[in-house]
Amino acid sequence: MTSSLILTATPADALIDVPRHLVVRGAAPGARVTLTARTARAGGVIWHARATFAADADGVVDVARDAPVDGSYQGVSPMGLIWSQVPEDGKSREVFPQPVAAPLVTTVVAHAESGSDTHLGSTPSVGSSSVSFTQRLAAEGVTRRDVREDGLVGTLYLPPGAGPHPAVMILNGSGGGINEPRAALYASHGYAAFALGYFKAPGLPDYISNTPLEYFAKGMAWLRRTVRPAHDFVALSGQSRGGELVLLLGATFPEAVCAVIGYVPSALIHSAQNACDPAIGREGPTWLLDGKPLPHIWENNRAASWAPFDEGPPPHRHTRAMLTALDDPDAVERARIPVEKIRGPVMLLSAEDDGSWPSSRYSRMVTQRLAAHSHPYPVEHLDFENAGHAIVFPYVPTTQLVYAHPVSGKISTGGGEPDANALADERSWTAVLAFLAQAVAARAYSKGQS
Repeated sequence: MTSSLILTATPADALIDVPRHLVVRGAAPGARVTLTARTARAGGVIWHARATFAADADGVVDVARDAPVDGSYQGVSPMGLIWSQVPEDGKSREVFPQPVAAPLVTTVVAHAESGSDTHLGSTPSVGSSSVSFTQRLAAEGVTRRDVREDGLVGTLYLPPGAGPHPAVMILNGSGGGINEPRAALYASHGYAAFALGYFKAPGLPDYISNTPLEYFAKGMAWLRRTVRPAHDFVALSGQSRGGELVLLLGATFPEAVCAVIGYVPSALIHSAQNACDPAIGREGPTWLLDGKPLPHIWENNRAASWAPFDEGPPPHRHTRAMLTALDDPDAVERARIPVEKIRGPVMLLSAEDDGSWPSSRYSRMVTQRLAAHSHPYPVEHLDFENAGHAIVFPYVPTTQLVYAHPVSGKISTGGGEPDANALADERSWTAVLAFLAQAVAARAYSKGQS
């Protein structure tokens, strides 16, 4: 038979953070309509998801309106067929295109069965339709440049147009490397975005141990010289150990940092942990200043124990060990990041079920310290219920909760549930863009008044 089923996806081609409107028309009233989504991601691995819906009285399924009756996710979620995807090889975790400028193309197939005649014992009529849509990390006109200058290793993404543009420096966590996906998306929203690597990147150490903070000060100075940002605005955005790092840099170099965005951050300085140089060990120092190690929470800690993380079957929850360290108040005070020295607005994004470390508690420690010192700039804290450590941006798969740490190889979980992680991705990114816009406007006003 010739199918009268029509599946549409709008917009067909847009940035990755733009939701798509999937609508099926032409099904029989009450028919079961199954949508299957397939996306070729990094390395050519296919990720897929499926959801079955009941068509309404007009034969329509609207994914933004309707909850599936069966499938990969539950509840109404316009982009559920993306965030609920799993890899066909069962093990892949990398969801971004390589190179980052390459598009992600998802093909959705709708398959409908008529529900009207099955009770008569006849074969139900079948219809199908398909559509593809494209997600991009880099908007048209965004440019990319490898940076190998002044000992720095990173990638600079610039928005289209001559500028000047406000700037953001992006720092990864304990997995190391260069966070190009986030930099490309920041640039797509009008920011000169510098993703700076500091270990596990070409020409850099393999481990986080003994990383000098002066390296990041050099990175901010290079960024200012190179892009001459609008209003001299340079924000820092970091995740996990990078979230710890951006708070530490804001406190250490306050004159250079205009705003801080900490994804699942720490209020404390930590040892090298899972990203350590094995020759130094996980209780060795992470950060150096003036050549000297900064005190960290595991140092001379009377309560800290790795046993809750090390023992038992995988996947392991690193948070359990971190919580033991917090039982020594003297060690906590010695390791606290002096966030009250930051001279700008602060945004914290945390997860209540964070398996990597207690980012909710850490973020509350930061906000409480800022409040106690009457921090004169805006402070925002979004804490996501049932979410885990991997808060990125919409709309990407959130199903791969268990992983081998890229440095230690330890089988761990970041925690959370896929639907909660997807909601955190979406709401955090909207909030970050609003936070940055307000921070830039405040900086422009202050520069105009001076």
